[in-house]
Order: sequence, then structure tokens, then C-alpha cells
Amino acid sequence: MTLVQIVVLAIVQGFTEFLPISSSGHLVLTPRLAGWPDQGLAFDVAVHLGTLAGVTTYFYRDLIGIAGGVLSIRPGKPINRDARLGLMLIVATLPAGIAALALGDWIETVARSPMVIATTTLVFGIALWLADRFGPQLKAEQAYGFRAALALGCAQALALIPGTSRSGITMTAALAMGYTRTAAARFSFLMSVPVIVLASLAVTVDLVTSDAPVRWTELGLGAALSGLVAYLTIRYFLKFVEFVGMAPFAVYRIVLAAVIFYVFA
Repeated sequence: MTLVQIVVLAIVQGFTEFLPISSSGHLVLTPRLAGWPDQGLAFDVAVHLGTLAGVTTYFYRDLIGIAGGVLSIRPGKPINRDARLGLMLIVATLPAGIAALALGDWIETVARSPMVIATTTLVFGIALWLADRFGPQLKAEQAYGFRAALALGCAQALALIPGTSRSGITMTAALAMGYTRTAAARFSFLMSVPVIVLASLAVTVDLVTSDAPVRWTELGLGAALSGLVAYLTIRYFLKFVEFVGMAPFAVYRIVLAAVIFYVFA
């Protein structure tokens, strides 16, 4: 890989992972549109680990509290807020894990088609706009319960299909259930941590058992840059979305879908 490819793909991953516009779709489409060879599984894992570092750095206080709360759970003892949030994140992760095991091969082949990406980009972009426009946005983050977590987990499972956007579909579902934009975004970002960890571990096992050479300098640079971009994206997105809303991202998705249909039809 050239330095330009590394920088562009790392920025794309770091910027799109937490915006409601689909990082997987952009990682598939960027090399195709640029005429580059596929960056390979190892680089995808590296930049995903970079975004994991970005989100854990931003939410490190929350995550330490959640981990402590879960570890403090004892039979017959009331659970505190952090423990409850940790259990909800576990519940929200289960549907995506089950779907990945059941549909992994299909997703890696058929679902990576540009036409699939264009369709999901368009459909879920419209859904995002509708949820943001008509959702009551009355519930704060403290109002999340286990049923809501399970519903968001089922929505997150749809994001295995490229173009859907994990953050986009979970924010859409949360907004449709009446949560505020900030509450929807924060819980979506926290949900990303176990999902990225599990996905990265699964792919790392495949890499370790393969004979493919590992280019550590490329992977390290990609991970570092994607992590920095991811951290900045989360920081400014949470400030931006509360006042502006999801409409700019929905419009971007619709335009992007039209471009993909035009280029690849």
C-alpha cells in the first residue's frame, strides 16, 4: 500500500465509523472508486482497532465505571446505574453476535456488492431522516431499559450488511423510540465497543492462522490515524448533532446512493 492509500483509508474509517453513514460501505467503495487494490483484511482490522482506541479514550471514565459496576454485581444485591448500563450493553451485543455467526459468509460475499451498499445507504438514510424529523425526542439516556437495549441490538445486527451503518441504524432506532439525539448517539457509541472488540478478535484469529505476511508499519500508521480521527469525530459530532440534527447525514446518504447507482449500474 502507498502512503496515500494508508492515510485516506484510515481517515475514511475513523471519520465514518461513528457518523451515521456506514464505515464498511466506505471502506469497500473507496478503493473501487480510486482504482486501488483491496487493502486486505489485516488493514481493515488495524483501522477498526484504531477506532476502538478512539472511542474508549473518549468514554474511558464511563467504561471504567461500567466495568466496575458489572464486577460489583452480587446475588441479592441491588445493581447500580453503571452495572445496569453494562448489562444493557451485553444484551444489545447478543443479536449482532448471533447474526454474524449465522450470516457471516453471505455478508462477506453477496452483501459487499455496490448495489447492495447503494440500496441500504438510500433506504436507511431516509429512515434516519424520518426518525429524526418525527421522533418525539423526549427520553434521556437514563430512560434506557433492557427492552430498548434488545431492540437496539436487533437494529445493530442489520448493520452487518454494508451500507447500513451501525451507528446510523442504532441512532435511527433510538430516535424512533423517542430518545434525544444526544442519548441516541452516546448509547450507540458505547454499543460499538463490545461489537468492535468481538469482530476484531474473530478476524484476528483468521489472520493468525493464515500465511499472509503482516506489514506492521502500515497497520500501525493506519490504526494510529484512524484512532485520532475517530476521537475527534465523536467529540465534535456530539456537539454538532444536538443543534443541527441528522438531516445533513441523511442528505449525504441519499446523494451517495445516487452516485453509487450511477457509477456501478
